Amino acid sequence: MERTVTLIIATYNWPDALRLCLLSVEAQTQLPNEVIIADDGSGPKTKALVDLFQSSFPIPIKHVWQEDSGFRKSRIVNQAFALASFEYVIQVDGDVFLHHDFIKDHIRAAKPNFLLQGSRVMLGARYSEKLLMSGIPKFNLFAADTKRLENAIRLPFLSDYLLQRYRNRYPIYFARGANMSFWKEDLYAVNGYNESYQGWGHEDSDLTLRLMNYGVSKAVIKFAAIVYHLHHTEIKTPEQESKNKAIMEHTLKQKIHWTENGINKYL
Repeated sequence: MERTVTLIIATYNWPDALRLCLLSVEAQTQLPNEVIIADDGSGPKTKALVDLFQSSFPIPIKHVWQEDSGFRKSRIVNQAFALASFEYVIQVDGDVFLHHDFIKDHIRAAKPNFLLQGSRVMLGARYSEKLLMSGIPKFNLFAADTKRLENAIRLPFLSDYLLQRYRNRYPIYFARGANMSFWKEDLYAVNGYNESYQGWGHEDSDLTLRLMNYGVSKAVIKFAAIVYHLHHTEIKTPEQESKNKAIMEHTLKQKIHWTENGINKYL
């Protein structure tokens, strides 16, 4: 049976980057069944862009928006999870664009009782600016200011072999939401993101950890499901990141899988 997929794109006030992301979705060899834009308070330029794409996109685009009140990714992505119509959820950020086989690779790797974490190619400032000016989401392997270039190599057979074998230097629950996928029923079983996370940091790892505490295993996709991350400066508040880390450490020590502050308020 063909797998049905919701693609969620988290964005905030960067319509030029979101445009590249949506163009790369449109060019997929295997389209998702729907796209949901999880918008953490962007201004009218983002709405105008989404309206334009909605008018001609080959699949439905939903746009869920909340008022800008600081970094509240957990809250807006939970609202997107609640709107998801299909069984499998792939999540990216709006500051990446996708390899044309990205959706196909996630679907191929998906297995019951697993969540997937993909990798990113990190584009430099000069090359990112060039792409944004061109308006064309096309990666050049020889771009001078690119990091993690090994993540740009697509080798599906090697990817399949490494799927449950690959380990890196981070704890197994470490995660970044720019390239992840889940079964919707698993997300609902842990009540999605913990909205107690405010500001940047650790919300993706907390979700991954609670899913693992629930009994879901994590697998890492290498050499497939590629995203290209546009350069920007990360705004981190050390005090808030410390508070977020304390929440995650409590989740780890207490083996928590359910959050009271999650999806269920939107269902």
